[in-house]
Formats: sequence, structure tokens, C-alpha cells
Amino acid sequence: MTVIDTSALAERLEWQLAQVRDIVAETHRVKSFMLEPVNWTGHLPGQHIDIRLTAEDGYQAQRSYSIASPPEDKLLTVTVERVTDGEVSPYLLDELRVGDRLELRGPIARHFVWTSGSSGSLCLLAGGTGITPLMAMLRHRDRSSCRTPTVLIYSARSRGDIVYQNELDGMARNDTNLRVVYTLTREKAKDWAGHRGRVDRTLLATNCFPPAQNPAIYVCGPTAFVESASDFLVELGFDSLSIKTERFGPSGG
Repeated sequence: MTVIDTSALAERLEWQLAQVRDIVAETHRVKSFMLEPVNWTGHLPGQHIDIRLTAEDGYQAQRSYSIASPPEDKLLTVTVERVTDGEVSPYLLDELRVGDRLELRGPIARHFVWTSGSSGSLCLLAGGTGITPLMAMLRHRDRSSCRTPTVLIYSARSRGDIVYQNELDGMARNDTNLRVVYTLTREKAKDWAGHRGRVDRTLLATNCFPPAQNPAIYVCGPTAFVESASDFLVELGFDSLSIKTERFGPSGG
């Protein structure tokens, strides 16, 4: 079991430079950036960082991005989706190159974290790039000796919008305690054998652990997705106190 030292995580956050060590195109709209901060004291799966860009005229734009890498990795990974007319994401996806440096601070937030030392089963619900902090949890779980019974329910617009699909499928093939369930909300291809449509009560009732097991539940995605999924879970009898949520909506990108 991996032991995570959280004592250093409470220090006052300062802006620092991080160098881009690698860039991976995840989908046509999403890239992952592997960063090496100058002074990183560690993070917990589910936390996020702030990234700040400064123009030559001094104008600054700042956005928050969930951490996709587990605490065990040397490099810090953030996964960024293009936001139309955004200020930050187009620069990161179109301009940032390996070797470049950017400003970041973190880790931030402790309300949406999970570690392999937690007991009980685990239910993860992702909408779009809401998979990012949940992926940090799954990668952390994969690197530990604790195989917590886990189900991931992942809603995406199309197969081409599923981030980390090859890695997720590989994890599920090699771990009988992990089940990955996809549902597509827009694609209508006849050769898709998985679920279609938005996450609803039926999908949750069929694939989540029973409420009597009181699983730890993490829901992340657009605000509408998080609110509807959380409401369905409560209607099905899950304890609202066991449901942790992280949501995002239109910002500046």
C-alpha cells in the first residue's frame, strides 16, 4: 500500500515555474501536458492546480486544471480540453511546446480526494473531461497493492471524445475488481455495442454498487451532469454524504 505524506501539502501556495517535458494528444480536442515543477511537494488524487499565463503587455489569465497523474509519478500531468474563444486552453493546445515553461501553483482543494488507504467500494462518474481527477484516482489505485472494488461510469459525446480509453480498457482487462462502463450521448454509429444516452437512473441502478454497500462516490463533469447524476443517486437510496462532486461550467477557457 502506498503511503502518502500529506504534511507538506498544507504549506502556503506560491507561484512557481514548471517545464513541459512531454505533450500527448488524447483526442482531437484534448491534450495532456507532463510538467516538471521547480518545487513540487506532492499531491493527492483528485486535487487541481492553477495555471497562469502572462502576456508581453502584462495582462494575465488564470485557469484551474485537475491533476491527472497519481502521486507516484515524477511528472505532474494536466489534461486540457479546448474551449471555444477561450483565453488559456487555445494557447496551451496550439502554442505550448516541449521545453517551454509556465507558471503554476498547487495542489489545491482537499474535498474531492481519494487514496488507496480508503476502505469500501468506489464508484466514479465522469462527464467528458471530468474524467481527469478520477483518472488520477484510478492510476493511483493501479499502482497500489489494494484492489478496491471499483466501477467507472463515463459519459462522452462520441467514441472519439473518450479520453484515456486505451489505458482505461487496459486497466479493466488486467483487474477483475475494476469495471469501466461507457455511454455515448451523441454518436449513433451502428457498430457501437455499449450504452447510449445520458446517465440516468436505470444506468446507475444497473451498474453502481448497491446503496447498502455505501460506496464512496465521486462525480465530476459539467454542472448539469453533476447535478442530475447526484439527484439520481440520492433517489436510488445512496447517502448524500457519500457523494463528492466536482463541477465545471463555461468560464473563459
